Amino acid sequence: MPYIGRAGYRGGVTAFPGPRVVADIVKDYGALPDGSADAAPAINRALQEAGRRGGGTVFVPPGTYRIDDIIRIGHNNVVLRGAGSGRTTLHATRSLTDLIGPYGSRYGGDKSSWSWAGGLIWLCPSARWESLTDAIKAKAWPFEGWTGNRRDEWRTLPPLTAVARQGDRTVTVQDTRPLHPGDRVLLQLADDADHTLLQHMAGDLPGASAYTWSDKTKLTSYVPYEWPCRITAVDPRRHRITLDRLLPLDTRPSWNPQLTTHIAPLTESGVESLTLEMTETPQSPHLLDRGYNGVALQCAWDCWVDDVHVRHVDNGFLLVAAKACTLRRTRVSGRGSHHPYACREGSHDNLVEDFAIDHRTVPAPAGTQLHGINVEGLSSYNVWSRGHMAMGTFDTHRGLPFANVRTDITVTNDGAHGGDASAGPLYGARFTHWNITVTNHRAGCIKLDEIAPYSATVAISEVSEFGQTDRPDFTGPLHTRLESYGQPESLTPRNLHEAQRALRR
Repeated sequence: MPYIGRAGYRGGVTAFPGPRVVADIVKDYGALPDGSADAAPAINRALQEAGRRGGGTVFVPPGTYRIDDIIRIGHNNVVLRGAGSGRTTLHATRSLTDLIGPYGSRYGGDKSSWSWAGGLIWLCPSARWESLTDAIKAKAWPFEGWTGNRRDEWRTLPPLTAVARQGDRTVTVQDTRPLHPGDRVLLQLADDADHTLLQHMAGDLPGASAYTWSDKTKLTSYVPYEWPCRITAVDPRRHRITLDRLLPLDTRPSWNPQLTTHIAPLTESGVESLTLEMTETPQSPHLLDRGYNGVALQCAWDCWVDDVHVRHVDNGFLLVAAKACTLRRTRVSGRGSHHPYACREGSHDNLVEDFAIDHRTVPAPAGTQLHGINVEGLSSYNVWSRGHMAMGTFDTHRGLPFANVRTDITVTNDGAHGGDASAGPLYGARFTHWNITVTNHRAGCIKLDEIAPYSATVAISEVSEFGQTDRPDFTGPLHTRLESYGQPESLTPRNLHEAQRALRR
């Protein structure tokens, strides 16, 4: 099992900051709470001005507000707050395709990248958002991750000079002088010709060395592995720095471990206490979503979403190259969605707790797809806790995610995982499913002991194989554990994340 006791905002801080209210969009900007006029210009102007002044809360009073544009949070320390998800509603009338244009896939074909990117409330650093939208309009592929396809822009910091092991908090560097407590840096690990880094993510199984990695072009495009971290202490005498989290992987010399700069992330910003509802349209065929998307956090670090409900969305909540963000008391409902929750493009240490996916209100159109709580793209140490899923599944969407946890969840397991074959294995090592009740008794994507390497399936209800059935990607022993099978009611502790968080000090 991975250590996930510090997942989420500020390493697991349970209270979000409450910056003072600096704007009321009705009193100060003339927005109308009856849905009769577009309120997006007023909301965006208030958010921009709050950001330029150093931060604060923009308040949206009770009512229904029509928005004909994207709501953007691009400055640090800015909060968009309604009066409660049952009192403040933003009614979105247009999709991302309508507002920005078609967003094709870098992998070709007619796929729409709005199927897994972007939100009608979009938290993203202003500089990154502008480069993304400019590239989309020019029909060029924009970069989504911490460095993406512009890695030459980021400065390499002094190299690591000694091997550190997974679970260490200190690393040795050649020169500590450019590094200071509080600095946010990126640990990069490149792969070697034998793909031993990818094998390490899979638990260094013998079967992982026999796996064919070289033709998994989508997976290899995610490498170098990029892990954002904060420096908490510097020891010049011993050339050591201490990090805010345990190392997720070893730092072997063959992987050229190095610290680099990265795009300045969005920090200390959030969305609270509102409903985002789309004009109801039929769900699009699979991978052709128009972008009626809910809330997207992109290159966001130490941000949050609290008491937010989205309805009639293509995609509900998207974590894209997000680090240490918390989604709390969130809900997806309405006509059915492609990804209710997705965690991708190197997202790490995020926490989704007290979440719900409601049963769809209309039948699924032909050709559509439902996933569930998704993790992919080398994402690691993310947690889903205390959830109720009336539909969907535990969607591990290939791309070798590892060390992710789902705990204390009730699910009607009727969705399907996705993922292109070129994205490689479904699971890396140390996935953990802990205290899971499956109401329709389907095993796929939830009972992991015969498919995910070095995984733990603990206290799930009795299930059987039907529907989508997968085979392990790796040959030979997987070194997995199945404990308290069929006995979730007898398990102590009930919630793995809460237990680890309680012990973190």
